[in-house]
Amino acid sequence: MAVRDLMEPNPLIVRRWSPRAFDGTAEVAPATMRVLLEAARWAASHGNTQPARFLLGYRGDDTFARILAALRPKNRTWAARASVLLVGAVAESDERGPMPNTEYGLGLAVQNLVLQAVDMGLVTHQVGGFSPDAVREAFGLPDHVRSVVVIAVGVLGDVAQLPEDLQARERRPRERKPLTETVFTGQWGQPAFPDDGPRPRRGGNDEGADGPR
Repeated sequence: MAVRDLMEPNPLIVRRWSPRAFDGTAEVAPATMRVLLEAARWAASHGNTQPARFLLGYRGDDTFARILAALRPKNRTWAARASVLLVGAVAESDERGPMPNTEYGLGLAVQNLVLQAVDMGLVTHQVGGFSPDAVREAFGLPDHVRSVVVIAVGVLGDVAQLPEDLQARERRPRERKPLTETVFTGQWGQPAFPDDGPRPRRGGNDEGADGPR
């Protein structure tokens, strides 16, 4: 591997983005979802407490329909075309008592899942715009389990299938803050990398009001 390659993020990270345009005819097989969820299962967690839990629905089944119904109406317009909808939840306690840093553990698990999806030629979109209460009621979540995010999984589709306002957002370039604004040394605000190099960019917008991406 060339030295230049070692100075850049793994291509899987650069290629990951959060489209809303899904192919409404594509299917993702249970065997594929098993691989994605195995990747999530092997994530690190605080003290190996493994707080991540998932609800899994395939387009056309009752679980998918109930997850879709819990989304905010605007998110339903595009999420209905995804092949799979997942609810990511945290178990906040076990037989030993309360578990720390559960959302951090779920986040690590979901990142594993979405990077595995990229590696398998799939796309994902994580959504915060949903009703946790609706999920709890629809699926009978126990008191110690709390839903945090919905994840749409599928095959990239045609942007023209989206409403016009979402088409524009889909085509905007993905941006991230430079390291000069986020990594400090010595004291807060003093950049650790004052000469921030070029940042990889990927078409498609990761910013918006519907959740973490």
